[in-house]
Amino acid sequence: MRLITWNINSVRAREAIVRQLVETYAPDVLCLQETKVQDPMFPVGAFEDIGLPHLAIHGQKSHHGVAIAAKQAFADSFKIDWCTKGDARHIAIKLEGGPTVHNFYVPAGGDEPNPDINDKFAHKLQFIEEMTSWSEKLDEPSILVGDLNIAPHPDDVWDHKKLLKVVSHTPIETEGMMKMMAAHGWHDVMREHTPLPEKLFSWWSYRARDWSAADKGRRLDHVWTSPSLKGTAVKMEVLREARGWEKPSDHAPVLVDFEF
Repeated sequence: MRLITWNINSVRAREAIVRQLVETYAPDVLCLQETKVQDPMFPVGAFEDIGLPHLAIHGQKSHHGVAIAAKQAFADSFKIDWCTKGDARHIAIKLEGGPTVHNFYVPAGGDEPNPDINDKFAHKLQFIEEMTSWSEKLDEPSILVGDLNIAPHPDDVWDHKKLLKVVSHTPIETEGMMKMMAAHGWHDVMREHTPLPEKLFSWWSYRARDWSAADKGRRLDHVWTSPSLKGTAVKMEVLREARGWEKPSDHAPVLVDFEF
């Protein structure tokens, strides 16, 4: 099974590069974040045209939104309302005869890493705490993917020291992610295939005039598996070239091939 996860930053604005991705890399399962579209307006026909007709969508107007598109029918789909805010930040599918795939879009957290003065950062920390409690209770083989908006290791950012006070790499966030991973024994597929201390990024800011040359990236996108699925991911690649496609997202897709 080939799975790709991608923060698309508006699925309707970027239908063309979604098509390009699917035609080039042929995923069996495509997980999208930040789709920015209400469910009735999701471009269902476009996904049918590219051979991904089976959809689980959870959207809202202008903000957030997640979706999973698949070649084959899945057994079930569901969503969780994290922090009881009604945000569209999670969708899951149960694969026929296989694991459950959870697709997340964790809050970015704003600019100030202080929950006392920044409600967005407080929301992010609460979200991570709830995911940690959920991870501890999770008792079925699962794959967790998505834009988690945290770069946990020093080599997941272009400059560890310069970013220690920047939201996405602050100690309270990175330590929170480590606790979440330990709560279920989540296995970091990306770092299995690109071991530390090699640099590994999936996001590059729009602000850089030449993002590739500057290479000031962060690894905000993740693919994790339950302990029982460790070793089932036989290939991983950050599709960096897609960050340079016409009208790109600021995230690159992450591709993983599984053998169950």
